[in-house]
Amino acid sequence: MKVMVAENVAGKFGIIFYKDITVGSSPQMLKGRIRLFQESLHLDLEDKEMKDISGVAEWRSVFKKTGTDPSRYRPSVEALYRRIKKGQFLEPFNSAVDLNNFFSLKYEIPFGIYDADKIIGDVTIAVGDETASYEGLNGREIKLSKMLHASDGEGPFGSPFVDSRRTAISEESTTALHVVYFKPSMESDECQEMLAAISDMFLQVHGGTSEYMVLD
Repeated sequence: MKVMVAENVAGKFGIIFYKDITVGSSPQMLKGRIRLFQESLHLDLEDKEMKDISGVAEWRSVFKKTGTDPSRYRPSVEALYRRIKKGQFLEPFNSAVDLNNFFSLKYEIPFGIYDADKIIGDVTIAVGDETASYEGLNGREIKLSKMLHASDGEGPFGSPFVDSRRTAISEESTTALHVVYFKPSMESDECQEMLAAISDMFLQVHGGTSEYMVLD
């Protein structure tokens, strides 16, 4: 599988391939760490607006540049932060999804994690046209016109808004593709360091092996 960025798309993206992983319920220690992190974040957010969070602000700007209204279609990281600010803490789902959400909150950027065996052919990160859409994890049809998204031979499957059902990772998954939507302001070496840290923590929980790269 190759991952490419369309010529008309600006920005940096992180790609991690995982093989021979075991996805299940998050270990109790991880659940506790994620819960404590959310409680601490909730306190930090009491006196903050969403625009004060640099990652949220930068991704709102990315949405605007592609023609997506961020007040109508919020970046996924902003949706997570709004939940935490309200005290609506995330419940455990599975180890891969739980870590994906933790990384998003920790680094203030959108993440997507997908079952690589459900991805058909190569992957392209592009801006959607009027025909691009998929069934989202929320059960709704997600229209991707003017929205940044990832697609394969079957069509779109992920975005920094809401991901699709088709490529959702589950406890049966043994391979995964992690897409990291870096802040536009980040430098390449900083991106590489982040991918290394993300990969190491993911493998500590799931076993297996990984390869990662920065695309721009």
